[in-house]
Amino acid sequence: MDIFQFIGFLGMICVVGGYFLLQLGRLNSDSMGFQLINLVGAVLLIISLLVHFNLGSFLIEVFWIGITIYGIYKILKNRRV
Repeated sequence: MDIFQFIGFLGMICVVGGYFLLQLGRLNSDSMGFQLINLVGAVLLIISLLVHFNLGSFLIEVFWIGITIYGIYKILKNRRV
């Protein structure tokens, strides 16, 4: 396992772990913690995919990041109101 595979593995742990914590009720889908775990996971997976490229995986991570950024925007917007 090279460093980029390890980085991708950590990203996968973040994404799956965040979803697992959501299912356990430890995180809410509208919590900043959940959004940040998803963002970090997706960014780590993108880093891994820059070396070990797979178009389908790359695209899903790009969308995952976009959706997560939207979720963070909504949280920040609601805090200002």
